[in-house]
Amino acid sequence: MTEMLFRKDAYLRDVTADVVAHTAEGGIVLDRSIFYPTGGGQPGDSGTIAWAGGEMSIATTVKGEGDQIVLVPAEPRALPPLGATVDVSLDWERRYAHMRIHTALHLLSVVLPFGVTGGSIGAGRGRLDFDMEDAPEDRDAIEEILNDHVSADMRVSEEWITQADLDANPGMVKTLSVQPPRGAGRIRLVRIGEGGHTVDLQPCGGTHVARTGEIGALRLGKIEKKGRMNRRVYLHFDS
Repeated sequence: MTEMLFRKDAYLRDVTADVVAHTAEGGIVLDRSIFYPTGGGQPGDSGTIAWAGGEMSIATTVKGEGDQIVLVPAEPRALPPLGATVDVSLDWERRYAHMRIHTALHLLSVVLPFGVTGGSIGAGRGRLDFDMEDAPEDRDAIEEILNDHVSADMRVSEEWITQADLDANPGMVKTLSVQPPRGAGRIRLVRIGEGGHTVDLQPCGGTHVARTGEIGALRLGKIEKKGRMNRRVYLHFDS
């Protein structure tokens, strides 16, 4: 099992960890990870690791067997030995951009209250696919509301509920094609806003900024038709 440090503090950039396994594909498993593994539309983190006698670039991070998180080297080479202590450094600019876009997409799902059929997060833009027959007419109004939510600088926090709690509140799940993981018995929720001023509360395992003000100005991108009842909406940083 890999301890998921990114769940405790998404702002950790450096850590030391021990190598506990190698995978058949040439990946590295550490006892704890600040690297987020690919999932939920969010790309796996990249960065570097260094140890006595070597260092290497990590191209991406993926989920392994069970609760393992696997670091994927950028190129084939000798791996750090089992038991070695490594210094791990995250590509922070890329990760922080993912955090900003991810939180922005949660806000987009508030402004466009339709079922979500897919999504993708990049370092400069993201998109959501909505179960929506017609494209929204007033793009300027959508963009204005999004930026109002950003400017409100609302707190972004996490909390945990049981699977039974989620089953009793199915409306929390906005994604139609992917359901929250249920194997651990608990479901992680991400809340935007506080108390009666909450604007969004939904299951999510990804990394987010601490306040919406960190997102920065947003620009609504193109809206594509991807089927009779599907519209793909792009969102960009406005800079």
